[in-house]
Amino acid sequence: MATGRSSEWATRDRSEASAAFRRLDRVTRPIARLAGVLSLIAVLGLAGCVPEPATPAPSETSTAASTAPASPEPPAAPALVADGDADANLPYFSQVVGGVWGSEDRAAGRAYVDALVSAGFDKAAMQVTEDSSTVGNPAESIQFSVRWGDDCLMGQVGPATGDPVTTVMAGLPSGGCLLGQTRPIDW
Repeated sequence: MATGRSSEWATRDRSEASAAFRRLDRVTRPIARLAGVLSLIAVLGLAGCVPEPATPAPSETSTAASTAPASPEPPAAPALVADGDADANLPYFSQVVGGVWGSEDRAAGRAYVDALVSAGFDKAAMQVTEDSSTVGNPAESIQFSVRWGDDCLMGQVGPATGDPVTTVMAGLPSGGCLLGQTRPIDW
């Protein structure tokens, strides 16, 4: 009889354990799905983000340096440096982007491409994202880029961005600069 009872208890314990695991699975499976969806949303939300360039901390100046007379000439305006690298051309790229941002065409990707071409950047080396969403709403942000050697001059503008963001980033091994869907520059 003792053996029969042990077997009965073991069967009941397994049945209760199995029911407990099913209940646990009903609770954890939706949580795991939710975590997966939230992770996907976070990745997609960050896919188009362009980090802001680091700004160097102000350096301390000596008393002698602070009493030196200011130079009479203002610094030269940024210009395209055809034989320079992407870092050398970032100030000019930023100036062109800022000019478009200050215009009525601030939400049109084409306006940035056209202004950069007019400023001397190579149209064939550019990429730009769509101005509107798949349902026709204005894009929260527009990204555009110019491949410069192994690097990319990157820009991002739009209501979600605030002021224009420009930076230099390493180019993609595929030869482009932007991940995801871009629009053809066929004008």
